[in-house]
Amino acid sequence: MNPISAIRAASVTIAPPPLAETGLAASGAGFGEYLKASLQSVEDMGKQAKQSAERFLSGEGEELHQVALSAQKAELSFELFLQVRNKVVQAYQEVMRTQI
Repeated sequence: MNPISAIRAASVTIAPPPLAETGLAASGAGFGEYLKASLQSVEDMGKQAKQSAERFLSGEGEELHQVALSAQKAELSFELFLQVRNKVVQAYQEVMRTQI
């Protein structure tokens, strides 16, 4: 029987990295590039969650709590991205209703 392993500290970040870290600020990239980088980050978290679950199911030594953390991070990042998208659409609609 395997001994119980110690619980390691989890570092959870769900917000996309700042522009300075992605290199988009230095290149003068606009909102579209930042949005694309954020979407890629959300997709990567989803892929990591899927791979973590597959490793757990195949018995490759993945811990259940790691699978749950990966899935929760992916879900939260998607929800955050969805809310940001909704706010952007709402702001666009408000600008379009503004009369000059």
